Amino acid sequence: MLAEFVEFPHWITPFVIPGLPIRWYAVMYLVAFGITYVLFRYQCTHDNYLRLSSDESQTFFFYGILFLLLFARLFSVFFYSDGWYYLTHPWMIFWPFRDGHFVGLPGMSYHGGVVGALVGGIIFCRFYKQKLLRITDTAVAAIPLGYTFGRLGNFINAELYGRVTEVPWGMVFPTAPPFSTNEEWVRNIADRIGFEYVIGDVINLPRHPSQLYEALFEGVVLFLILWFVIRPWKLKKRLPDGTVFSFYLMGYGLFRFFIEYCRQPDADIGYVIALGDKSDNIALFQSFLNISKGQIFCLIMITAGALLLAFLLWRYRHGYREEADKIQKRAKGKKH
Repeated sequence: MLAEFVEFPHWITPFVIPGLPIRWYAVMYLVAFGITYVLFRYQCTHDNYLRLSSDESQTFFFYGILFLLLFARLFSVFFYSDGWYYLTHPWMIFWPFRDGHFVGLPGMSYHGGVVGALVGGIIFCRFYKQKLLRITDTAVAAIPLGYTFGRLGNFINAELYGRVTEVPWGMVFPTAPPFSTNEEWVRNIADRIGFEYVIGDVINLPRHPSQLYEALFEGVVLFLILWFVIRPWKLKKRLPDGTVFSFYLMGYGLFRFFIEYCRQPDADIGYVIALGDKSDNIALFQSFLNISKGQIFCLIMITAGALLLAFLLWRYRHGYREEADKIQKRAKGKKH
């Protein structure tokens, strides 16, 4: 029987140069920030929508990236880790060493990064007298393409892997925890995909490459929608500031919410809402009613984006009607 799964490429290593503490993960994030900046500057110089100098753009990115990293780390340690430990050992939050080894900052929350970047944008706009929604529209139109490289960094690190699967492109990640073949469900899956074992063995089953799903949908597809559909629509039809940001929140939240069904929840957290069978194995997808913490944050993003869009459209139409009434009154005054 032909095995129906893919081995994680053995030639992929997390280090750029063996022996040096430079990881592809960090390089990918530098590429992500670089691409986002280039696309941001392109809009500043071509769209006649946001006029920022090169120095102002760099300052804006400095504020955004600084607070993004700060809040991404804080969200990770307090929502996805042992928050009590970090409250009693606050110096460990940003301490990049563990057991005498340099590990960087293991654990960053995307949703925390969004909050942090928004805080950085608010501070920048306050000091430089810029319109927050206008500058966020410009930034988020570029962010998804950069985000693609961040998820590729996760894939290279063989982290944030998905749940166990039987799809032909399911991948065996070397860093994923193995399962004992004494478990019936493990033997059943191994038999169906042609995974050879001896009862009693501990084996590593194939999983969804959820990092690549996210790179594709939350990155490339969302970028194409925002850049080639929503952004031109906004520029041509003069939709209100904040429109692109609203669609970004809804689009990312929607894609991520469904991809989370393929991504394994953190073992120490499991499901936040378990309306299905509470005994479901988090390594397997078994019910749409079992919701992870990441999905809760995604639902908040979708709701916030929808409410913001509704408010912006209402305010825009209300302002348009007021302007039309003023023009009509001036026209009547001239006749008299």
